[in-house]
Amino acid sequence: MYKTLVFLGIVLIFYSVSITNSGCAQIGMPTGGDKDSLAPLLVKSSPEEFATNVTGNKVNLNFNEYVEVMDVQQNVLVTPVQKNMPEVRYNLKTITVKLKDTLQPNTTYAINFGNSIRDVNEGNVFKEFTYVFSTGNTIDSLKLSGKVLMAETGVGDSTMVAILFRNADDTAVQNRRPDYMTRIKSDGSFEFKYLPAGTFKLYALKDGDGNKFYNSKFETFAFTQNNKDISITADSSSAPTLFAFQQEKAVENLLTGKAPAPKPVLEKKLKYVAQANNQDLLLPLVLNFNNPVKIDSTKFILTDTNFHRISATRTTLDSTRKILSIAAPWLPETNYRLIVEKDAAADSLNNSLAKSDTIRFITKREEDYAKVILRFSGLDLKKHPLLLLLEGTAVKYSYPLAGNEWSDRRFTPGEYGIRILYDENNNGVWDPGNFSKNIQPETTINLKQKLAVKANWDNERDIKLDE
Repeated sequence: MYKTLVFLGIVLIFYSVSITNSGCAQIGMPTGGDKDSLAPLLVKSSPEEFATNVTGNKVNLNFNEYVEVMDVQQNVLVTPVQKNMPEVRYNLKTITVKLKDTLQPNTTYAINFGNSIRDVNEGNVFKEFTYVFSTGNTIDSLKLSGKVLMAETGVGDSTMVAILFRNADDTAVQNRRPDYMTRIKSDGSFEFKYLPAGTFKLYALKDGDGNKFYNSKFETFAFTQNNKDISITADSSSAPTLFAFQQEKAVENLLTGKAPAPKPVLEKKLKYVAQANNQDLLLPLVLNFNNPVKIDSTKFILTDTNFHRISATRTTLDSTRKILSIAAPWLPETNYRLIVEKDAAADSLNNSLAKSDTIRFITKREEDYAKVILRFSGLDLKKHPLLLLLEGTAVKYSYPLAGNEWSDRRFTPGEYGIRILYDENNNGVWDPGNFSKNIQPETTINLKQKLAVKANWDNERDIKLDE
């Protein structure tokens, strides 16, 4: 009994000291440690990585933790390209791949898993893991890198793939699967690895129907100049830039089986709204009607404040017949009147306006605009360049460039993207290519720098296209 009391006393003393030193006593569950942020690690494979003289068609990959394989169809890529998609299974720490095609002799195979392998607990991705083996005595180790850009915009498209045909004729891409395929990154760059030496045809494709060859004018496609062969040797590792295009834009199929859209219901009274506050000197005055109309342009009368008629006006009705534009040689900071007579417009029910109206408005000041001077270097004037200025991804303005300097004394302020379109046939628009006629698309240079334009300011910029 005495020993028990002594033991309890010692425990109480230590407890008291602990509380005194810590300031308080805390009771809680032990923490689980830092969150796992490491990707799975391959610890063993059968056959071993980079094994040679492999005869079987089954691969086992063992990892240091539980793993899963996501979106096999979109992620797993086998080269040389297989006719049949391999069977990919996972269980606990093991991934098993079974190739269904007969293996070719003396060939290096690469199984690229993309970003499909991840651990089960935290979802950490084993990025761009590629397993390689050979049915011959050696591993092919040559590479080919390059770039594919959209010809119309000058940017990359990561939904496309680059493809290679070995010892192929000019029409191979239209009637058979490629020998090698690799993904294209968002900046347009690509790289083939583990290639043999030889002569190849190089293309890029957005494969609409999944057959991995070019068989539709609606598919996005790119080919080398004159469909020229690419020779891959130990001393060669780069390809010319390809420019992708869609020869014909897909037209929405109207035979969908759906009921036709109902005809719009006309409002009983014909009305319009004028966008005339602080009228832009560079744009027409716009009237928005609530119903489609037919107009009598002589009854839209533009005058000054003394009711003197302004000459050289132009009246245009858009395809919806609801938006009317009235263009005129506007003077800055000037008051105008637009007289709209009662019978100037009528809808399909012959409803006209309730009464005649006069719209009073003033134009913007000269100080609301900017002066812009752009000086270009590296511009190929023989290709009839067009300067394209963008708001977001949409082309806002297009100007032909006759020399290395372009200027505008009255430009709308804002921030713009810059592109140069080489309009080689000089028709004012971008034209796609044609593979069967060996015609490359017109190309566009998409500049990384933005053009920030300030009002009432001389905005000057030197632009180098060769950087």
